[in-house]
Amino acid sequence: MQAVRCIKQFANMPAMPRASDAAPAKFAVGTFASPERSAFAGLVLDGRVASLETHLGAGVTVRSLLEEWDRSLERLERLAQALSPDDCEHRLEELRPLPPVQPPGQLFQAGANYRQHLVQLMSAADERMHHLMSAKERERELARLDERAASGDPYVFVGVPYSLAGARDEIVLPAAVSQPDWELELAAVIGQSARNVPAERALQVIAGYTICNDITARDRVYRPDLRGIGTDWLAGKNWPTFSPVGPYIVPSKQIPDPHDLRLTLRLNGRVMQDASTADMMFGIARLIEYVTSITELRPGDLLLTGSPAGNGVHHGRFLRPGDVLEGEITGLGRQRNRCVAEAARQGIASVS
Repeated sequence: MQAVRCIKQFANMPAMPRASDAAPAKFAVGTFASPERSAFAGLVLDGRVASLETHLGAGVTVRSLLEEWDRSLERLERLAQALSPDDCEHRLEELRPLPPVQPPGQLFQAGANYRQHLVQLMSAADERMHHLMSAKERERELARLDERAASGDPYVFVGVPYSLAGARDEIVLPAAVSQPDWELELAAVIGQSARNVPAERALQVIAGYTICNDITARDRVYRPDLRGIGTDWLAGKNWPTFSPVGPYIVPSKQIPDPHDLRLTLRLNGRVMQDASTADMMFGIARLIEYVTSITELRPGDLLLTGSPAGNGVHHGRFLRPGDVLEGEITGLGRQRNRCVAEAARQGIASVS
């Protein structure tokens, strides 16, 4: 039933544009499933999807492509140029998009990275904040934003891939979360191992871009019983299905400027977030420079770049069962996720 529902919901997904024969073909890659077929890597071309196993060999996955991205990109470009839409076996709207990177890598998540988002958070009513903040404290924090962007470091934490869901999957709202919130974000997909990469070379490690809605349990982020420790990102971010990602990955070569993209999120048809990636305090190159100064990025990892203004904490409205979220970013397709209540808690799976 879920696959049928996803097929119907996927009908409004815009087709990937195709350039003229004289120009390189526009394409994307992703991981898909249908009622008749389990997960497979696909090339998205003009609203059609070609199975990459047919053209690149059995066992190919998006993760394996990312692990040899320079070589893979050349092969994908040649394939996209050679194929016509009629050569592609599947219609995009008839497939269920899974999280594009299979198997998934690590999640690196930038927080507090859009200035207007921070202004809204600090201006929200105290009872909607992660912790209490006086008017004087707010003024002080607002004054520090520009200084931090000019000379400070980004704020990045780590998530777990078990929170990933597809671009058309249901978002399960846990009974233990009272303030589930939306956070539409641009996600960079890593295509090279990277350590200590300077900002001027950082964009070279990105294979492509996709969409992620980084759902946040606002009421679980701050631990009042551990005031000296700070945020609890395990409980705040990592519930199953809290990271719908996709529907596919668009190669970075096809995105002229990732800092000039429009992010739009609608809740039940009403626009809640509508902003530009230009509002990032720390650009993508700086985020990569910072992360790789501490740890290693590897092919298949996702770097979430932060969410703009317009979250539920600003609107005073959090997610409820039956809500429908629709998110899109310029050139990267569209997500549509319905929220459902958590079913009865499951126990520990039996192990033989």
